Amino acid sequence: DVWDKSIVPALKKYIEIPSQSPAYDSDCMTNGLQEKVVELLVNWVKEQKVEGLKVEVVTLKGRTPLIFLELDGVKGAKDETIMMYGHFDKQPPMEGWKKGKGPYTPTEGTIENGHKVLYGRGGADDGYSIFAIVATMKALQLQNVKHSRIVGVIEGCEESGSFDLPHYIDHLKDRIGTPRLVVCLDSGTGDYETFWITTSLRGILCANMHVSMIEEGVHSGSGSGIYADTFRVAKSLISRIENEETGVIVDDFQVDIPDSVYEAAKETAKTLGKTIYSQHKPLEGVKSMSDSLEELLVNNTWKPMLSVTGCSGMPPVHTAGNVLRPKTSLRLSLRLPPTKDPKEAEEQMKAILTKNTPYGAKVELDDCHSGSGMTALPLSNELLTSMNNASKKFFGKPYLAQGEGGSIPFMKMLKQKLPKADICITGLLGPGSNAHSVDEFINITYAKKLNAVVCQIV
Repeated sequence: DVWDKSIVPALKKYIEIPSQSPAYDSDCMTNGLQEKVVELLVNWVKEQKVEGLKVEVVTLKGRTPLIFLELDGVKGAKDETIMMYGHFDKQPPMEGWKKGKGPYTPTEGTIENGHKVLYGRGGADDGYSIFAIVATMKALQLQNVKHSRIVGVIEGCEESGSFDLPHYIDHLKDRIGTPRLVVCLDSGTGDYETFWITTSLRGILCANMHVSMIEEGVHSGSGSGIYADTFRVAKSLISRIENEETGVIVDDFQVDIPDSVYEAAKETAKTLGKTIYSQHKPLEGVKSMSDSLEELLVNNTWKPMLSVTGCSGMPPVHTAGNVLRPKTSLRLSLRLPPTKDPKEAEEQMKAILTKNTPYGAKVELDDCHSGSGMTALPLSNELLTSMNNASKKFFGKPYLAQGEGGSIPFMKMLKQKLPKADICITGLLGPGSNAHSVDEFINITYAKKLNAVVCQIV
């Protein structure tokens, strides 16, 4: 009932707020949108009337706000702390949402198997997390379950690389304590019929590359053949990192991949089958990068891959004149293997792209940010048993595990700070959910089951 009567209506209000993570909104610290999100979430938490729950908005000077939740353990429960993590910041809206849908227009729908979904930016990534955390606390109280102390950390800049979060973790370290279990609700699921946990996450390296040749644009009939087109030079530079025929990234960014990764990929491929590539809705006749499902999974979870996610210096095609443009700027997004040092990768990228440039082109990199990937620590028998029991109860079968191609930089930091803690990384970003892109949705049917599983684990 709490999902249908309370969480979904609140999620709709959350989706309607056009807030963006600081990397995408230079005015986020002054336009009041993130504060509006925080106010909505905090008011909802208070309305749940979870006995003894403390909720506080912590704001360090010049940093995005963080919501901190704290619920004392019940007498007779283990004297331990459980930490639950999520974030409330959103990716940019993007253009191209299907008719009737929009990033800030919450829209209910139904997908295969009759699952109910809610379209809109941020619902699945990761707006639902604070609702699921508090619903877990409330359910434990309503059922008189003895539970350990629970703290919740809901940050406001995960989509920008979590650069504020380490400062908050240090600021709150005495109140957080030493968690025995960390539950992260910002990851994915292989399908909507199984409880999945995440065993690895890739790192990320983003940068703007600016390629300049001449002071101002000139008639292409006058300048072409005398000076190189800046887009051609940019392509040439990218080819230093990526083989444009195969997509393979140069050795500088590669790591040795454990045999266990390939073995796990074989098993995951058996479960997911063609969904591995069909979930991304390829156009008719388009083929994936490999015919091997196992290779596709390893590509997506352990190999570096480059995407060009934005450009400037080019007019729209309908207003493009015959001009040799002076400058081309591209936003580069390089997914890194889980064990690759992102700072080392950043230095390598700068050296590869800016030295000995074609025709002496002026090449600059700016707005660089990177985040670590991670591999999960071995989990305790207690957690493994708990996850299996909860999965069997609510999904009717054991949990499954897979690597994820995305990044949650905070997890590597937690792993380093809490080497003895169990870390359960899960989430509901599954086939078709389209986080970061158009037509993002949260699968409400799956979310209810996932919440129930997490509640039993806690």
